[in-house]
Amino acid sequence: MRKSFLFGILALIAGLSMAVAAEAGSPEIFRIGTGGTSGTYYPVGQAIAEAISNPGRKQDCGRYGCGVPGLLAIPQTSNGSVANIEDIHHRKVESGFSQSDVAYWATTGSGIFSKLGNYEDVAAIASLYMENIHLVARKGSGIRSIYDLVGKRVSLDDPGSGTLVDARIILNAFGIDEKDMKAQYVKPAAAMKKMRAGSLDAFFIVAGSPSKAIVALADEDLITLINIEGSVVDQIIHDNSFFSRQVIPAGSYKGIGEIKTLGVAALWVVRKDEDPKKIYAITRSFWQLLPEIAKPGSHPKLKQISLETAFDSMSVPLHPGALKYYHEIGLNIPDGPSN
Repeated sequence: MRKSFLFGILALIAGLSMAVAAEAGSPEIFRIGTGGTSGTYYPVGQAIAEAISNPGRKQDCGRYGCGVPGLLAIPQTSNGSVANIEDIHHRKVESGFSQSDVAYWATTGSGIFSKLGNYEDVAAIASLYMENIHLVARKGSGIRSIYDLVGKRVSLDDPGSGTLVDARIILNAFGIDEKDMKAQYVKPAAAMKKMRAGSLDAFFIVAGSPSKAIVALADEDLITLINIEGSVVDQIIHDNSFFSRQVIPAGSYKGIGEIKTLGVAALWVVRKDEDPKKIYAITRSFWQLLPEIAKPGSHPKLKQISLETAFDSMSVPLHPGALKYYHEIGLNIPDGPSN
């Protein structure tokens, strides 16, 4: 029976460590910084952690393998991308998930990291899936295009968030100043409450689609989504390599057709100085076990992970251990940040 992480990290470590201590010694802990339990990062991290763990060094586990011998991977809740990057830098976790824009700002000391410092010690295992920039507008607000945000009550997310920086990049490219709007700076949960109360016209949120939060608003027939498209988008991508064009398929949200927008990748990142042999083994096990990780009934985002998109919006260097695996299986490594 596969391990479950649903009963608490401490109980899991204690129980498994006792069970395998005599046979294999204490397992090596490999923490994966994720996000809140209600978001996407946590269930994705949970599924990956379960798959790549093999603290008891089992050898006969079926067609996809047994995980990494002696490794116990643990999904750890966090405040998301920025917190994960900082925790990796300060060695509080061994790995974590981060939006490609946040990872780029961390390694270049720009964006929201301009005052936090330059974290050049971050490297990637893989690009997992895309997260879309949703521009959510309240029905009846009169907002039909991004230019209609002028004069409206718009939340750009809270100060210090990656979404705020993304929103500013987009608005500036379209020639819209924050002063032209009645800008607010609240988290998505608060923005949704304000929208339900009729005190907010629009908000930006970066999330994998379909987002449960936006699904709820669409099911209530409260919102529509606004396209972010046109020649301006080409310039945005040219100036910010972590962005890519994305399409939210029609039907992702009740009553809403196809939406053209921008997206960033969810990257799995580690410290550059993590043991290359260990990261090679983790990378190899992860991709070999992907059919099991993304099995029927698993989180929808897991089904979007593919070797074909393993380098999409890759904004930081690949870890040498991961790079070795990709070379080994004959993947074409695209030009990127110092690969």
